[in-house]
Amino acid sequence: MARPYTLKRRAESQAETRQRIVDAAVELHGSIGPANTTVSMIAERAGVQRHTLYAHFPDERSILMACSGHSLEHDPPPDAEAWRTIVSSAGRLQTGLRAIYDWYERNANLLACVLRDAEQSALVREISTLRFGPHLARFHEVLGEALNAKQRAMLGLALSFYTWRTLTRESGMTKAAAVDAMVRAILDAD
Repeated sequence: MARPYTLKRRAESQAETRQRIVDAAVELHGSIGPANTTVSMIAERAGVQRHTLYAHFPDERSILMACSGHSLEHDPPPDAEAWRTIVSSAGRLQTGLRAIYDWYERNANLLACVLRDAEQSALVREISTLRFGPHLARFHEVLGEALNAKQRAMLGLALSFYTWRTLTRESGMTKAAAVDAMVRAILDAD
């Protein structure tokens, strides 16, 4: 008697292969950047042939969407809505910036490579804006409530990954000191 054919094992294998490809691409994007990552590099790191990679991801956009989606699912940016209940501007800024700076720290290599490449690659810029833009807009909206125009401008500076990196990585400030400095700079800008 013939066994009925099921796609279960094949589908599981395909899902595992797809995940290996995404993981390989994310690793490369976080080390050399998406602009310098080739299909051959991803295929080699994932242990698949190029045609297998193309079967899962027919173009660069599809792999960038999968990688960015995976990264944000694995470690999502902080939820700004949780900060709305904090009445004081100083407390809200402290809490929000601390959470954002924690996230920057956990994702520093990947963010640095993606943001660098977004300056040169329209596709990387499009995907990073699509994926992170709404989060950044929400950070501005929630943390910027009750701030004047100058304070919101300083908030924009405080929310920049580059500001975080300059203060903590290049200037050697602790994360707490960087948050305190930016909160003071925002609130003093009136």
